[in-house]
Amino acid sequence: MWSIILHGGAKEIEAEEEEAHRQGCLKALAAGRLILEAGGSAIDAVEAAVRELESDPTFNAGYGSALNAEGQVEMCSAVMEGQDFNVGAVSVLKGVRHPISVARAMLYEEPILISGPGARCFAADQGLELCDPADLIPPQEQQAARTGTHDTVGCIALDTSGRLAVGTSTGGLDGSPAGRVGDSPQPGCGYYADDQIGAVAFSGDGEHIARKMLAARVMHALPGGNPEIVLQEALQQVAEIGGEAGGIVLLPDGRFGWDHNSRDFAVALQSSADAEPRVHTRKQEGIP
Repeated sequence: MWSIILHGGAKEIEAEEEEAHRQGCLKALAAGRLILEAGGSAIDAVEAAVRELESDPTFNAGYGSALNAEGQVEMCSAVMEGQDFNVGAVSVLKGVRHPISVARAMLYEEPILISGPGARCFAADQGLELCDPADLIPPQEQQAARTGTHDTVGCIALDTSGRLAVGTSTGGLDGSPAGRVGDSPQPGCGYYADDQIGAVAFSGDGEHIARKMLAARVMHALPGGNPEIVLQEALQQVAEIGGEAGGIVLLPDGRFGWDHNSRDFAVALQSSADAEPRVHTRKQEGIP
């Protein structure tokens, strides 16, 4: 069997933005699902899905990323596979169309994380798509139409070989100091994957997620636990220090879990047992 779940960020989604979030998540889900249906790898599915989210200015990743205090786009991304625990991550990345593909190219390198100009040089050496950093900023009227907080996107996939993979991508926080790095590229904080246990990806207040090593907490609690309850307990840890977050979980048997204490959290999911994908903008809409 195969399964895939993704999210568009823990944030506030205004009524006029809901359809864009639903359609954007469904389009990304379809990109990953096509690979899984054809027997492709979880890593390929995650990369394909996140690339779609990075191409959509509805989401804070790639094109349409937040602007830091200097009016620049600095992005972070990571991927991890759950068989051999390989990690590829980049941070403070400028002038690259798809940060998730740079992280993917890092996956089997000895370093697990590279940053700043070094990350862009690595992307260039790998023949990945570079761009003028300004090309990642949507037209002014499109930026003005976006309301609320914009946050990390993430995806988890399980392929027909039983392999798990997770990916994250973010444009950071509006007005943050140049060089700021949150939880998204840090394994054990914003994400983790283990084929024997499951995989998790978070979005929200990155400093709070990192302080609590939230992904590590979930991974330690998942064996024998209910993924929904495990997520709820992790989110409570963030709430206790004043933070908001949302998380998705995928187990080795294909079961999903997701929850959030942010107002909204767009999520799309589907498995080979489902006739149709499901998409929601908040947990209160109710899916298992």
